Amino acid sequence: MKGMKENQMLVAAIVLALGMCCMGGLIKSGIEHFKTFDHKVTVKGLSEREVPANKVTWPLIYKELGNDPSAMYELIEQKNQKVVAFLKQAGLSDKEINVNPPTISDRQADNYGNEIMNYRYKAACVITVTSTNVEKVRQLMSRQSELMKQGIALVSEEYGDNSVRYEYTSLTDIKPEMVQEAMKNARQTAEQFARDANARLNGVITAQQGQFSIEDRDANTPYIKKVRVVNTVEYSIK
Repeated sequence: MKGMKENQMLVAAIVLALGMCCMGGLIKSGIEHFKTFDHKVTVKGLSEREVPANKVTWPLIYKELGNDPSAMYELIEQKNQKVVAFLKQAGLSDKEINVNPPTISDRQADNYGNEIMNYRYKAACVITVTSTNVEKVRQLMSRQSELMKQGIALVSEEYGDNSVRYEYTSLTDIKPEMVQEAMKNARQTAEQFARDANARLNGVITAQQGQFSIEDRDANTPYIKKVRVVNTVEYSIK
């Protein structure tokens, strides 16, 4: 009986010793894993450019009042010819000029307050210039008084589709360089972070390219555009 107990105690001691060895191995493995674990840092890289607009859409709008639609159409035709002549003399081509049909409204039909009107009909006339010669069109805008001398008073439409619109259509030309610049700026930020943390920057884990945005530089210079992109990059550091 005594020998059996001694054997049981010996087996228990062996099992306990093996358990302690295994636990020690697990603890050691965990520490090594912690030491070699790659930490991560996520940074953003910005690239911005100011570029001149390379397309302009300029609606020339004037309005007419009258009581005889037939006479109004004839007058509108004459004024349209004068506007087109003014634009062509400045060097614009037929393909850059679009004469839209006039929109005529019956003011009497819309008169719910029984207001006395001297003119029953009102016509809105739009001639649209679409050109890649932005500077030439801008110069023409400053000469609108020449049309007024011919009896054509252009009106301003500040809202809706009838406002001057400038665009930049060559994003593909500058896109690769801007993406490269954004990635470079992101890496510089990550390297600075690693230096401050007494760490070492490793490779890229993930990289996401942001959407390009094209906006007016400011309200006073809509013909100068600000192009912007922000890339998000995740690096591993040790």
